[in-house]
Amino acid sequence: MIKQREDIRIALPSKGLLAEPALELMARAGLRVHKPNPRQYQASIPSLPALTVIFQRPNDIVVSVREGSVDFGITGWDVFSEHCHKDDGHSNDGHRNDSAGRRRGRRLEQNGEDRAILPLHKRLGFGHCTLNAIVPESWEKVENMRDLKKHQERLKRPLRIATKFPNLSRKFFDQHRYPDAALITAEGTLEIAPTVGYADLIVDLISTGTTLRDNRLKPLNDGLILSSQACLVANRARLEQEPRVLAVARQLLEFIVAYLRASENLALFANMRGESPQAIAQKMFTKKVIRGLQGPTISPVITQQGDTWFAVNLIVRKDQLAQAISELREVGGSGVVVTPVTYIFEEEPQEYREMLEALRC
Repeated sequence: MIKQREDIRIALPSKGLLAEPALELMARAGLRVHKPNPRQYQASIPSLPALTVIFQRPNDIVVSVREGSVDFGITGWDVFSEHCHKDDGHSNDGHRNDSAGRRRGRRLEQNGEDRAILPLHKRLGFGHCTLNAIVPESWEKVENMRDLKKHQERLKRPLRIATKFPNLSRKFFDQHRYPDAALITAEGTLEIAPTVGYADLIVDLISTGTTLRDNRLKPLNDGLILSSQACLVANRARLEQEPRVLAVARQLLEFIVAYLRASENLALFANMRGESPQAIAQKMFTKKVIRGLQGPTISPVITQQGDTWFAVNLIVRKDQLAQAISELREVGGSGVVVTPVTYIFEEEPQEYREMLEALRC
């Protein structure tokens, strides 16, 4: 049961690799966070005064959103995937209690408790990393999960795996038929575990791979468990029960989606001779890139000489800029001006429609 409260809250990462990029995303999306004292764990968003900002560790954000003490949170998809369930099936000594954990997992699914936290946007564009099964470089004959099975047979005992992600790791190794793998839940630096001998291999996050190489470790070729980046999540019950929270969810998605969509695109302006806007548009429609999002905007240019010129405005993806300029020239465009785009608002963000659909399920 969620404790009733008047304020609406969003939790942002207080530290780590997600902290600064999260603040930067909010600012660029027109939702700048005002934090007068850097030591405070509470702040505000002047453009969205109904929303209170609090700062927590990424792991705690998932718990807070799930329990309903905050309404929204930005965290990593890896953290969400690992901790979104209320009971992760661990015993007190940090090892997995498999039978009890699986029974509790089934109850969670039947009771719907795993639905308490709802992802609103899974790809915020920062915090990219992957969760992988990683082995020592000295295991020269071990390159994939099949090789790992042969190595285990040579060891004549279950594999010991150190990780901060026991739920995701257990699921992965169960799928690859390692039911007796011993998961060791560990905090801090995992890379040293194979060297000191308290684990045979590790499951950990990889961003650049530099730390692995420095510690003579390598990911298995088919050992990818999860691809991750920052995500926006919300408490399902608060969305269902509080119209004010649902309204804030729409505002968050409106601006974040509009910014993310715009960040992938550029605005192009070009002058073009032609008989009419329709005639110019027909030429542009024969091209692959310069058709625009729904079509180009074409308006007359008033010249002193009385020539028939038109101004063409359109949006193209950044990775298609060179082709767009080439296509514009092919249909008579000149004087092409390229500018960044701040926001692209749709009639209604797809993510918002998906949220409403998920709430109806």
